[in-house]
Amino acid sequence: MIHTRTTGFTLVELISVMIIVGILAVFALPRFFDRQTYDARRFYEETVSILRYAQKAAIAQRRLVCVSFPTNHSVELNIASTNPETVAGACDKPLSGPQGTPPYTVTADGSVTFTGTPNAFNFDALGRPTSSPGTIQITGAANSITVEAETGYVH
Repeated sequence: MIHTRTTGFTLVELISVMIIVGILAVFALPRFFDRQTYDARRFYEETVSILRYAQKAAIAQRRLVCVSFPTNHSVELNIASTNPETVAGACDKPLSGPQGTPPYTVTADGSVTFTGTPNAFNFDALGRPTSSPGTIQITGAANSITVEAETGYVH
């Protein structure tokens, strides 16, 4: 006599899987559909990147690079076209970004904004900020952005 064995899942295995799926549905899945968190993190990273680019451009070109915040959700870079060594020069020329298009601007998506519009500031030819921008906070981002006063280090 040949016995055939039927395969399948036990009731315990099925209930365990249903409990795990239920936990994922309650806690994990809503995070995948909340774009605000991803947009905030992306804007945070882009803002840090553009500020580091501004500092490096100031050092490389030995010019004043101005960082401005024209709206509550954008950052723009301009450069002084006259007298590269001066700190008091006017930033009258847009700074080209890595793709070569001026001005280099970063804009947030969705409802992501700065928590209060940050103070505009400049990087001098040594890469130091000429005034303190203070702490830059982005709504929905876990970390704030700091520009060190003595070195210009952005973190």
